[in-house]
Amino acid sequence: MSDRIKVMLVDDHDMVRMGLKTYLLVDPIYDVIGEASNGQEAVDYLKSVQSEDLLPDIILMDLMMPIMNGVEATRAVLEHFPQMKIIILTSFLEDELVAGAIEAGAVSYVLKTVSAEELIYALQGAFRGMPVMTKDVSQSLTRGIRQRTIQGDHEGMTEREKEVLLLVAEGKSNKDIAEELHISIKTVKTHVSNLLMKCEVDDRTQLAIYAHRKGWVTV
Repeated sequence: MSDRIKVMLVDDHDMVRMGLKTYLLVDPIYDVIGEASNGQEAVDYLKSVQSEDLLPDIILMDLMMPIMNGVEATRAVLEHFPQMKIIILTSFLEDELVAGAIEAGAVSYVLKTVSAEELIYALQGAFRGMPVMTKDVSQSLTRGIRQRTIQGDHEGMTEREKEVLLLVAEGKSNKDIAEELHISIKTVKTHVSNLLMKCEVDDRTQLAIYAHRKGWVTV
């Protein structure tokens, strides 16, 4: 067994696990040593393993699962088994999901639409600690990280800037904002300019849209 790559399959669909297992076991390089139908089950299984020799080298982890999803499970697994390599295998290509999975520690993010050869390539790369991603996944990751950076900037926003942002979102003019906050119009313009830069948007309308998307404005 030591000469084989040990793989664990984590997916809430029995047929997906069965298909992956059938395909992998045809290749003498791979040994499927564990299965789970959700993230919590996977974590519990790994903690119950009595010998390191019985732990997987790689986990093929689904993303959307009940009880504990793939991102949460990736984070939990690597907290206890930092040497383990996790590949997210999913049908979902959304910027936030890709960025979240990679930030949680997944070595690769692979779509279920990939060919068998591409999946094997990802497995071989993961075993060597080498990330493997298609062009569309890489682009999605870049967008996701950029958006998280923008959100991080907002968390560092001053209280005054947030006040101005909320008033902009309510459709108030610089003059109205100045009167309500008892500051000069010039100061309001400075705050708006800073907000545009921090949010990486071009105008007041986009600032307002952002505030609504964040859930800061309810009307």
